[in-house]
Amino acid sequence: MRIYVGIFMSLMVGVAHANSDLSAAIENVRITCGNISTELTDMKKMAGIATAVTGVGTVAGGVALGTGLAKTNADKEIADLEQQLARLDADRNLQTITISATNLQNELDQYQASIQTLSKSELQEQKSEAEQKSKNLGNIRTGTLAVATATNIAGAVMSGTNRVKGNLKQQIDECLASVKTLSNVRMQARISKTVTDADLARAENIVRACDAWSTVEVSSINNRSTGATVSAGIGAGLGLAGTITSASANSDGVRNGDDKQREKNLNTAANVLAGGTTAAGLSATIFNATQISAIKRAATVADECEGALK
Repeated sequence: MRIYVGIFMSLMVGVAHANSDLSAAIENVRITCGNISTELTDMKKMAGIATAVTGVGTVAGGVALGTGLAKTNADKEIADLEQQLARLDADRNLQTITISATNLQNELDQYQASIQTLSKSELQEQKSEAEQKSKNLGNIRTGTLAVATATNIAGAVMSGTNRVKGNLKQQIDECLASVKTLSNVRMQARISKTVTDADLARAENIVRACDAWSTVEVSSINNRSTGATVSAGIGAGLGLAGTITSASANSDGVRNGDDKQREKNLNTAANVLAGGTTAAGLSATIFNATQISAIKRAATVADECEGALK
C-alpha cells in the first residue's frame, strides 16, 4: 500500500513540477514580449505625421515648379511684346524719314501715326500686365519653395528620430529566446504527458503567435527611416537654394536690369531646383509611407503575441 502511495505522490510531484515549469516559461514570455506594441504605436503615429509633412512639401514643390514654368511663359510673352514695340518704333522712325512734302502725304502720316499710337498703347498695357503676372508668379514660386524647405526640414528631423531603439531590438531578441524556451518546455511536458491538453494548446498558441517576431525585419524600419531622412534633407537643401535663387531672379534689380540672360538663367535654375525639391520630397514621402507599412507589420505581431498571453 505504501508503495502505491509513494508512486502516486511521485506522479503528483512530477505533474506539479511540469505545470510549474510550463507556467514559469509562459510568465517569462509575458515579461519579455509584453508592452512592445506601445512603442510601435508611437512610432506608427510619428511616421504618419512625417508622411503628411513631407507630402505637403512635395505638393509645395510641385506648385513651385508649375508656377515657375508659368512664369517662363509669361516672360516669353513679355519678350515678344518688347519685340513688337521695338518694331513699331522702328517703323515710325522710317516713316518720319520718308515723309513727303505734299499735304496728302502729311494727312496719311498723321492717320498712320494715330493707328500706331493706339497699337503702341495697347502693347504697352499688355506688357505691363504680363510683367505684373510674371512678378506675382515669381513671388508664389519663392513662397512655395520656402514652404517646401521648411516641411522637408521638419520631415528630416522626425524621420531621423523615428527609429527602433537598441532596447526595443534587444527586447524582441529576448522575446524570441523566451519563446524558444517555452517551446522546449512544452515539448518535454507533452512527451511526459504531465500537463493537460488545454495547457499544451495554450502554450502552443503563445509559441505560434510570438514566434512570428522571427519573420519581422526590424532593421527595415530603420533603413526606411534613414532613406526618408536623407531624401528630406536633400529636398530641404535644394528648396533653400531654390528659394534664394527664385527671390534673386524676381528682384527688381534683376528684372529691370539690362542683363536679360542673367534673369533667364536664374529663373531656369530656380525651376530646376523646384523640380529637384519635389522629387526629393516625394522620395521622402514614399520612404515614410513604407516605414508605416513595416511598423504596422511589427505592431500586428506584437498585438497577436500579447493577445495570446492574456
